[in-house]
Amino acid sequence: MKKILLLLLVIGLIGGYLYYRSFLSGPKYSLLQAKEAAQNHNVAEFEKYVNVESLTGSLVDQVTQQRSLVSRFVPGLNLGKSALNLLKPQLVKAARNEVQYYIETGNINLNAAGKKPLISLGAIAGMVIGDSSEFQGIDYIKEAGEQALVGLKFTQPRYDTTMVLEIKMLDKGDYWQATELTNVGDIINHVARLEKQRLLRRNQ
Repeated sequence: MKKILLLLLVIGLIGGYLYYRSFLSGPKYSLLQAKEAAQNHNVAEFEKYVNVESLTGSLVDQVTQQRSLVSRFVPGLNLGKSALNLLKPQLVKAARNEVQYYIETGNINLNAAGKKPLISLGAIAGMVIGDSSEFQGIDYIKEAGEQALVGLKFTQPRYDTTMVLEIKMLDKGDYWQATELTNVGDIINHVARLEKQRLLRRNQ
């Protein structure tokens, strides 16, 4: 009997250790480390877990594809798709500068530093997430080889609903790195529909 209990204890300890190791090397842990780096204003550590250039590039792609919303995020800019493609490097650079400034200072408003961004991540975040939104936790983690899709669930009190922002992550060996926001365009369209419905109900 004692041998059986000892064996079960050993199995439990091994299982717990393996779970702990998998957690430390998993997507969720890397996101927690990115969050801690942001709170500590550590840009280098944050960029270890978040490929800022790749992530902002995917964000700019999705925003500029929403032609009716371009002028909201890029004030005074109402150009064709080809012109926007030419400006993409500048937009990505501006967005990356905004991210770095936020990590360094905790302030997302680049105007405070005398820099007016070509594309405002604050404006995008305000529409996608909202000022009064609250993070609800990780909705799902779907691992497939060296890639993972992580869904971050948050509330949208303005529309009395919840939404999931999906992040694509890549396995870098002993940690994971966020490289893309996959569904920002879908969320923007969804929020636009909800806002239209809200205004119609208010005007009835």
